[in-house]
Amino acid sequence: MQKFTVFNISDETFGIAIERVVEILRVQKVFSLPGLPEFLSGVMSVRGSIMPLIDLRRRFGMKPAGRKERIIIVRFEKEKLGFLVDEIKEILLLSPEEITAPPSIFKGFKTEYLTGLGKKDDRIIILLNIDNLLTSEERIILKESIGNLEEKGAGISKATQ
Repeated sequence: MQKFTVFNISDETFGIAIERVVEILRVQKVFSLPGLPEFLSGVMSVRGSIMPLIDLRRRFGMKPAGRKERIIIVRFEKEKLGFLVDEIKEILLLSPEEITAPPSIFKGFKTEYLTGLGKKDDRIIILLNIDNLLTSEERIILKESIGNLEEKGAGISKATQ
């Protein structure tokens, strides 16, 4: 059995393996940075740590539903980053039989973004592979932007404390 944090983006239901989730937060102040890819909202300060915020709605080309927006903080490589989503639904337990490999094309999502599809009752949950959400070029841009911020004396973390 595997546990997933299940959330909505627009009208779709997604899941992230719970062992990657650090915490779930209400939306907070986000600082924009020049030169970031479109789907990166900017950075935020969480208890003195600066972390990037990825708007998963923009990443997947979906319209915001404007519900109870939340930020899911996840472990990504050696860092933490935030995912902006429309609404947290539940923590869901899926057995191996309830998880299938993703088809070659699923609702326009690149299959490298998916680890599989969860089937629970009459629902389909799109299980995300968060390690593949950023290209290597996007990772470099992100690390450089955060590195530049930290070199400037972390004015963001000071401004928010």
